[in-house]
Amino acid sequence: MLETLVFYLLSGIAIVASALVVGQRNPMYSVLLIIASFGALAGLYIQLDAPFVAVAQIIIYAGAIMVLFLFVVMLLNAPQEDAADWDRAHPLRRPAIARFGSLLALLLVVELAWALISASGVDAPVAAGGVAPDIGSVRALGRVLFVDYVFAFEATSVLILVAMVGAVVLARRDDS
Repeated sequence: MLETLVFYLLSGIAIVASALVVGQRNPMYSVLLIIASFGALAGLYIQLDAPFVAVAQIIIYAGAIMVLFLFVVMLLNAPQEDAADWDRAHPLRRPAIARFGSLLALLLVVELAWALISASGVDAPVAAGGVAPDIGSVRALGRVLFVDYVFAFEATSVLILVAMVGAVVLARRDDS
């Protein structure tokens, strides 16, 4: 009973915080709300007996990525949106873009339904000795990440570094 209550509480926090991220006019509030959403997701991972994924969620997303978002938002000094600017010439007010967004949302719902239906009958693979293989361990994840996909891992690091340098260059004020 308590686990169900905690699940609904964490799910509600994640859903409400994620919905409010999109609806905020102040970007700093959006960043803080997405951190709350990531925290609720980490709590859900703990309920699923996945403590490594929960800690990775907190360290990687709520820690590193959100610090990067805060850095960019504060660096760019993004002002609060005005309602008048939204009503006049916002690109989402165009019917073609609204239809395209609705089509993408429908495609997402279809894909999620297909994934849930196809995954409902799949069991975990079992080795010949009757023991499940070591697919969920931290050692196996580290080996795959740092041996098999080391180039992609390092390329992503360089890409994030280039994006940060680009944000600094774009946000630089020209005093001349």
